[in-house]
Amino acid sequence: MESGERINGRYKVIKSIGSGGMAKVYLAKDLILERDVAVKLMAYNFHNDENSIRRFKREALATTELVHPNIVNIYDVGEDENPYIVMEYVEGADLKQYIHDHHPIPYKKSVEIMSQILDAVRYAHQHNIIHRDIKPQNILIDHDGSVKITDFGIAVALSQNSITQTNSLLGSVHYLSPEQARGSMATKQSDIYSLGILLYELLTGDVPFDGESAVSIALKHFQNDLPSIRDIDHRIPQPLENVVLRATTKEASQRYQTIDEMKADLMTALSPERASEEKFVPKDTDQEDTMVITPIAVPEKKAEDSLEKSEEVSKKKPPTDSDNKKPKKRKQRKWIWLLLILLFLTVLVGAIGFFSRPQEVTIPELEGMTQEEAEEALAQKNLVIGNVTEQNSEDVEEGVVIKSDPTSGATVREESAVDLFVSIGQEAYEIDNYEGEVYESIRAELTSLGFTVESEQQSSNTIAEGNIISQDIEAGEEVVPGKTTIKFVVSTGQAGYTLRDLTGYSEAGVLDYADELGLSISSTDEPSNDVPARQVSSQSPEAGTTVYSGNRISVVFSTGPEAVERRSFDEGIIVPYEEPEELADQDATDDQEESTDTEETEVQNSAPVPNLIKIYIEDAENAYDKVYKEYEITKDTPEILTFIVEEGQSARYKVERDGEIIMEESGLTE
Repeated sequence: MESGERINGRYKVIKSIGSGGMAKVYLAKDLILERDVAVKLMAYNFHNDENSIRRFKREALATTELVHPNIVNIYDVGEDENPYIVMEYVEGADLKQYIHDHHPIPYKKSVEIMSQILDAVRYAHQHNIIHRDIKPQNILIDHDGSVKITDFGIAVALSQNSITQTNSLLGSVHYLSPEQARGSMATKQSDIYSLGILLYELLTGDVPFDGESAVSIALKHFQNDLPSIRDIDHRIPQPLENVVLRATTKEASQRYQTIDEMKADLMTALSPERASEEKFVPKDTDQEDTMVITPIAVPEKKAEDSLEKSEEVSKKKPPTDSDNKKPKKRKQRKWIWLLLILLFLTVLVGAIGFFSRPQEVTIPELEGMTQEEAEEALAQKNLVIGNVTEQNSEDVEEGVVIKSDPTSGATVREESAVDLFVSIGQEAYEIDNYEGEVYESIRAELTSLGFTVESEQQSSNTIAEGNIISQDIEAGEEVVPGKTTIKFVVSTGQAGYTLRDLTGYSEAGVLDYADELGLSISSTDEPSNDVPARQVSSQSPEAGTTVYSGNRISVVFSTGPEAVERRSFDEGIIVPYEEPEELADQDATDDQEESTDTEETEVQNSAPVPNLIKIYIEDAENAYDKVYKEYEITKDTPEILTFIVEEGQSARYKVERDGEIIMEESGLTE
């Protein structure tokens, strides 16, 4: 969209203010309500992609339910060739830029910003909406410090069962929770993990994990411990670091269970009462306590005592005919005791066998580990590696475990074998002969396969413009797309020209030069203190660059020196009158002399002698050595001086009375 174009006849595009994977955002004017708005317009290359359109509309549907001061409002949703969403325009910067410009941010300010973010996410969670892509680029902060969350493009309503785990890795990998990195469905605790990483960046100015690829960063999220914040800045209070540590534990069950819990902890993190708090350490869920149960044995002494007591009782009974059968009864008792002892031994052996048999264990998360790391993790659970199957994978690096059988989280007995499926990287691809083919078509085809495609231009009298002259990988060679950069030499047709230095050219001169070479021109105007008005002050590409017929060059025409802002202000003074010394002396003499002449008894009043006043001022329009005002006074006279100064400058003045400086002041500003 170009500036001035209209969307649906109502929204006039002003300029582009951002772009994402499937949409572009424009600043526009709502011609009906006369207000600035942000319009998110789906990219043209997605307008036939039904899945993308559904996702785009889902964003609008999810976000319109959220009306909160810290969430960007949705004003309108529609379709004009492509679907669009009209949103509140927030004038300011995203939080990523804010952190870059203001780091280090005071701890209190970081808590204040984080509090607003938590309020917004809590409100979304109350509506069963998980953001899933919390990162500073999706958080806007205006000039007053108010925070607003935007881009619910991959948010998911918990009640929508149709949104599956295939969407779970759409967020930024630097803020991705361990469970999302493993491919599991995101939960509210996933948002809490991302919020913890966000607070880490607010406090330190950087993300905790970085790497050369998205996969390597994702692996660190569920393998590596979070770098210590206090190692980076030892002044950070321990309770504040604890908020980050608890929010970012690897196990979701050990994180804050709700946003309210996290905010309550955050808002007291700077209080003096918590100054001596210990560092938060998550529980080690891999170490299970083993209970040793000691079998209960019947002491031999007790058995004999019991037998003796029974015999004593029998002795106290009156003798009967049955006494003659006493040897038979003793023989029966002996058998009973033998049976009891055998039963006890059987139970004892069974108990020993029960507690010594292999226990049930849970298969650990092996995805993303190397085979050696997986073997060590299994050994810790008293498990062994079974069959190892090598597979091609578009997403998993070579030598890294793709999955296991049984899968992670399954329960098996100790000493069981676990089969591994290990990546051998992407499948090899045979390079074809692309000479003479249209470069753009081949570039699109190879890029979609994972190749990095580069090109350089070269003139050719035999190969049509835009077609491939040569390639740096020979036809028939097998390579892995994701690890291969292929470079083409592309024909520009006829030979190029070395671009002149157009600085100082007039508009007519630039047009004549462009017509001569067959170039098209785009121009803008900017002030310049060095180049006269309507002459070229800069150009792109720079002078000396090779250009070709049909290329576009940009020039900037000078509008002359930039006007300096001037301000005017007044200063009021009182110019004092002083009687000349000669007249004062004469008056004193006259008072001392006594007149004897009766004819001179009449006193004649004379007019006062005037003072000559000269005023000098220095400002943007007056020089200090030239008289600003000159006049005579016979009494104290008020005067208002008007000064004109440029931004950052000051003024001064002085007043002379009969050639003597009586008033002077400098450094005057508005």
